[in-house]
Amino acid sequence: MKTLYLDIFSGISGDMLLGALIDLGVTTLELQQGLAKLGLDGYELQVERRQKAGIEGVKLDVLLTHDHTHDHTHDHTHDHDHTHDHTHDHDHTHDRAHDHDHTHDRAHDHDHTHSHDERAHDHDHAHSHADAPGDATPAHTHNRNFTEIRTLIQASTLSPWVKEKSIAVFQRVAVAEGKIHGLPPEQVHFHEVGAVDSIVDIVGACVALELLGRPRVLAAAVVEGTGWVRCAHGRIPVPAPATLEIFGARGVPVTQCEEPHELVTPTGAALLAEFAESFGPLRGFTPRRIGYGLGTRDNRTRPNVLRAVLGESADVGAATHDWETDTIAVLETNLDDCLAEVLGHFVERALAAGALDVFHTPVQMKKNRPGVLLTVLCAAAEADRFAEQMLRETSAFGVRRTLAERRKLRRRFIAVPTPWGEVRVKLGELNGAVVQAAPEFENCRQLAEAAGVPLKEVYAAATTAILSVEGMGIGKPRMNPDKHG
Repeated sequence: MKTLYLDIFSGISGDMLLGALIDLGVTTLELQQGLAKLGLDGYELQVERRQKAGIEGVKLDVLLTHDHTHDHTHDHTHDHDHTHDHTHDHDHTHDRAHDHDHTHDRAHDHDHTHSHDERAHDHDHAHSHADAPGDATPAHTHNRNFTEIRTLIQASTLSPWVKEKSIAVFQRVAVAEGKIHGLPPEQVHFHEVGAVDSIVDIVGACVALELLGRPRVLAAAVVEGTGWVRCAHGRIPVPAPATLEIFGARGVPVTQCEEPHELVTPTGAALLAEFAESFGPLRGFTPRRIGYGLGTRDNRTRPNVLRAVLGESADVGAATHDWETDTIAVLETNLDDCLAEVLGHFVERALAAGALDVFHTPVQMKKNRPGVLLTVLCAAAEADRFAEQMLRETSAFGVRRTLAERRKLRRRFIAVPTPWGEVRVKLGELNGAVVQAAPEFENCRQLAEAAGVPLKEVYAAATTAILSVEGMGIGKPRMNPDKHG
């Protein structure tokens, strides 16, 4: 089947992905016509063929149109009337490599001079560009929340598929940022990701994928750099908090390399998490076309390019299903001399340490001794860490390790009302239909405790609210929100 393989050996950002898709055959005119359906104003696309480390590809920039004296060349140099010193502790691999918050929050309402070699920051200028005709909301604002962005996309004339995928990508970022800041996803203000250029990156990538025929998307293993980024949270090591949360929610293994810069932006991470079915080397793949999306910096250890390969995949298993896939490690050991209290303590500690799931099953061992089979599911990259924990904290003398491919429902979250407050609900989708729905247990428990009512009443109210959601088309949800597969 038609397959797009993203070779992310040097990371990924939204503009690099768009550049690579253009290099694969999406024309600038087609992309512009598709983006015009969004009804978003205040920008223009700059698409150029250039070279990076001897590799020719497409460099895409989203230039903001406004009346200020800003020098929006591809190196994003600003010249103003007085000097304001922005000290950066890091460099970025691509244009606008920061889709997350910075200590200077991109509001340039004053005149100053600062010079960047690259458009590493999604600077937020306070201008009054309308999002759509008659819309008074500034086009380039850092105050859009997820609800506003979703409304903008839903009100557009984009295709249903592009709307669905664009909103899903933004939701992944909203959930990640919400977890970091302790907010419901709907209330998360996107700051840089809410700016015009990042909206164009995300919606444009979805438009471009549709223009390419909605190919199945596979990706190489995720490689991130090292170093530090200065965010609103303070000076934080790479990967950025939102990037880690997005990959963690999807269960994507991340490996850091020696490149001393951020390679993967939160926008790039969200696009990967939404579209890539699996992460690993090519298998049974016939390449047809190859495209390169260029970043700005000259990296120290690898070309700053995203390679996208369009071809045919021999694996047709995903042709009839749109489920997500990944590879996890399954760790097992048989125990017949481990105290029950020690076993229970290990389960709690392993789950707290990030295991996907931990459980033990009664088994009959040699010499008819009763025992348990202790099983830990974890990300493949974490297998050694959890194997060590099993050896140290239980009576195990050995641990068996296997890798397993998972098939997972695509997941998204909604909030439903109850008499005691909103309850977060996890939805599982297969081929565009919701086939599972489960209220979040902890959310129900907290509301029940606060209101002094039985947990089952809160859960029943949430279940009823789910069934009343228009177009949900599901049966009664099961009370199993913590299932990991």
